[in-house]
Amino acid sequence: MATSRILGSAFARPNLNALTSSLPLPSQISRHICSAASGLPRATQKHTRTAQFSSLIGKTGGLSRSNGREARTYNTKSTPSEAPPFAFAFDIDGVLLHVATPIPGAPEALKFLNDNDIPFILLTNGGGKHETERVKDLSQKLGVELTTDNFVQSHTPFRQLVEGPDSLREKTILVTGANAEKCRLIAEDYGFRNVVTPADILKAHPEVFPFDPLLDTVYTATARPLPRPIFTPGSGMRLSDALKIDAMFVFNDPRDWAYDIQLIVDLLLSQEGYVGTYSPKNGDAALPSCGWQQDGQPPLYFSNADLLWSTGFHLPRFGQGAFQAAVVGVWRRLTNGHELQRRVIGKPYSETYQFAERVLTTHRHEVLRRRGHHEPGTLKSVYMVGDNPESDIAGANDFQSEAGTEWCSILVRTGVWSPEHAGEKALQGRFKPKVIVDDAREAVRWALKREGWTGPAL
Repeated sequence: MATSRILGSAFARPNLNALTSSLPLPSQISRHICSAASGLPRATQKHTRTAQFSSLIGKTGGLSRSNGREARTYNTKSTPSEAPPFAFAFDIDGVLLHVATPIPGAPEALKFLNDNDIPFILLTNGGGKHETERVKDLSQKLGVELTTDNFVQSHTPFRQLVEGPDSLREKTILVTGANAEKCRLIAEDYGFRNVVTPADILKAHPEVFPFDPLLDTVYTATARPLPRPIFTPGSGMRLSDALKIDAMFVFNDPRDWAYDIQLIVDLLLSQEGYVGTYSPKNGDAALPSCGWQQDGQPPLYFSNADLLWSTGFHLPRFGQGAFQAAVVGVWRRLTNGHELQRRVIGKPYSETYQFAERVLTTHRHEVLRRRGHHEPGTLKSVYMVGDNPESDIAGANDFQSEAGTEWCSILVRTGVWSPEHAGEKALQGRFKPKVIVDDAREAVRWALKREGWTGPAL
């Protein structure tokens, strides 16, 4: 049996037009998002810069060799010419920021790209805040104008599950994360109409967790009434009248692991997702997988698989991947070694990179259209700048763009990976970047040189 159903049928080969149509693009942002975004700093007047192909000796349209590949050179002109066919994707934690502190060189790199109309996207496995809130916060910390148009965090693709033939819009979902109530609000903004948190269940039925809750004050302040009670055997309650969970979402790193694991496993063992039930198929050797997860239990979605991430501490800290490993470990013990079927998105999975490429392409067209490039041409190269070989680098190396775009991986020394703790011996196969540089600014400089850029220097 497969160890993990990555993205599952709901995410398999997504309709990319549908994906980006559900994102908060300028013409589609709701009124309250626009209001929140109005606090962002306004862009300063940009210098009129355009890119024009020329050879190193000044002949228009010429090609040169740079680092073993064909590269075009660019000059800034007062009228639009052919647009640069490259863009950037940046991780955030460990690349642009250490918690709230900008990493030296990162703000300058982003400002340079903004000033020269070179498109980029922020592609992060972080989450737990609405995209608008996160972008506003990042804009303030980095001192750079950012928008939701070019921002994808780990749970952004959950939006697509609201639409389509298998829509969860009207279904009941369970969400958890570092702040489950905030995750609920995000899910509701995405379009999910019936969202339950662990606090709702605990406060309605304290007996589900026979220990002192770690976050009891938070639970008391945020719990909402359950839409239906949980099933109680012998009470005469009809199963159809009980609370049924149709899907479970881990939006970002949970805090109360013990209670969250208990509740998630309860639902994985349930009959058709009814809280308080136990499936009669569990452990039946005559059934596939001995009956485990064979009775309509709700699918479990993780928004990323990062075991470690870079923080203000000098050593990496556990991320959502550690919580996922704990759930998997408990499940194996309960089921005598059976693997947990779950659905994981985020980096390094190709569906997330496909999603991100579509968002980046749309954003690039808008940026270049504003500069007069109504035919921006093909996006030939994307430079993925990251600090984690297992997510940023492996994801870029593995991804095969349907549009033929090359994703080039660049590893920085400012985050999870360091030569002291992991060393280059860990950078083998799919984890090996195209190049290792000191920081995000050096990453942009390396890419510009590779592309034959002759515009302003960074």
